[in-house]
This record gives sequence, C-alpha cells and structure tokens, in this order.
Amino acid sequence: MTSPAALSPTPFGRVVTAMVTPFDASGAVDLPLAGRLARHLVDQGSDGLVVSGTTGESPTLSWQEQLQLLQAVREAVGADAQVLAGTGSNCTAEAVEATREAAAAGADGALVVVPYYNKPPQDGLAAHFRAIAEAAPELPLMLYNIPGRTGCSMAPETVAQLMDCPNIVSFKAASGTTEEVTALRMACGSKLAIYSGDDGLTLPMMSVGAVGVVSVASHVVGLQIRAMIDAYLQGDAAVALALHEQMQPLFKALFATTNPIPVKAALQLNGWPVGAPRLPLTPLSDEMTSTLAQTMAALRQT
Repeated sequence: MTSPAALSPTPFGRVVTAMVTPFDASGAVDLPLAGRLARHLVDQGSDGLVVSGTTGESPTLSWQEQLQLLQAVREAVGADAQVLAGTGSNCTAEAVEATREAAAAGADGALVVVPYYNKPPQDGLAAHFRAIAEAAPELPLMLYNIPGRTGCSMAPETVAQLMDCPNIVSFKAASGTTEEVTALRMACGSKLAIYSGDDGLTLPMMSVGAVGVVSVASHVVGLQIRAMIDAYLQGDAAVALALHEQMQPLFKALFATTNPIPVKAALQLNGWPVGAPRLPLTPLSDEMTSTLAQTMAALRQT
C-alpha cells in the first residue's frame, strides 16, 4: 500500500484575488476606491490580494502607480489579508528592482510572471527567477506560468532547480491543464504550494494537489468560491461539485474576452465604479455586457 500524498502548505491562504485597478473618470488610478475594494474583497472571502497583476492592468501602469497601489491596499486591509505585488517583467533588472521595492513597501509576497515576448530558454528562466529570489531573500515569491500570454512556458524541471531558493514558495499554474499540477508535484514535491490560475479549474486542480486559486471571479462570487473550497476540504464532494457547476457560466462569461475587460464590467454592474480599462483594452460591448448581466442574475437565483 502506498503512503498518502503529502499536502502542501498554504502561504497565501486558499482564495487570492487578482485585483482590478480602479480608474477615475480622467483615467487616473483611484487609490481610495482601490482601498475600499480591497477591504470588500477580504470581507467576501479573500485571504490574499494581488495588486498590479495582469488583472490589475500592470502593462499600462507606471512603476510609481504600482507602488502607490500596493501602499493603498496594504493600508486598507492591514493584517487581515496577505498582499502580493505583481513585480514581473521581461527585463530581469526591472523585475529585481520592482521586487526589492515591493518588499520595502510592506508586501507579503510577490507574483512574478514568466518573462513575456522575448521567450527565454529554460536556463534563462531559471537564472531570471533566481536573480529575483536572491534580490529579496525575505520576500516569499509566487512564480506565475501563463504561456497563453507570455509565449513561453516554464517546465516543472526548471522550477525544481529553483527549490533551493527558500523564498520560492508557490506557483500560479495557468497553462489550462491539471497535468501541470501533477508534473510540478512530481518534480518539486509538496514543498511548493500550487495555486490554480484558472477559476474554472480550481476544483479539478485541488483534486490533484493544488492548494487554492488566484481568482478573478472572486470579485463577484468570493463567498461561493470560498464555500466550494471549504466543502472540498471537509470531504463534501457533492456540495463542492454543485458549487463548481453553478459558477461555470459566470467563469465563462468573465473570460469571454480579454481579462480584465469582463470583470470590470461585472463590478460596474454591482455598483463599483472601477472605470474602463486603459487602452489598448476597451470596454465590454453592450451585447456582452447584457449577457454578463443575465448570467450574474441567474447565478443569484440559484
């Protein structure tokens, strides 16, 4: 008889929301609203928040805006949630500096994406993340693999080479397959905490060893996602599955076009004036907004 698989720790909790960045009518970052939204998300089941990630439109934020957002969210939630800063870049020197600044500004961790566009080889990826880890050795890091956006995928064997860096503690898996979770666990063991990077795969990924989710949908259904995860952990598979199935239409609607376009529209529908995305992203079309509103209304009735 084989021994039970070891479970991984949860360095950032179970539900981590990848926060949108609110903009005011002039297109400037709305820091007071960011603070209120952060507090709301924590009250709705989030253990942690990522600021200035992809959902936060990091490609169009200046480094100064990103630092101000981190400080505003940190102040708003205090010790009630873990706050991670998105500090990734396709320039290693920039990622190193951003990670150092995030650590100095009080972040609890950093989300560091695989470099995009320049498509480094695996040894380049290993050197990139090692440099970041060594630059802020006290700051826990979550590596982020999302090949659909970066054009490059980090192999589990490459991640395994980095497990001697004590602050590389977690991994956001957004390749769209549960196989990535299994491959990472087989390469790295239970030391690495793997988070689903896809709301719709949270439950399947947890069944093969993920510890939770870095979520977009938690802006809208944070309590339901929390209830699904809690039910699974408590051994109530039927309740977890029912919640997973109930939320699928919303998950699909929130990714019907480029994130964070739909989730910003969803927040507006719920009374949060977070503003339109910055160009080159554009607001959700009227037709898709209508479909999203209907999906949200149907979910409230379940």
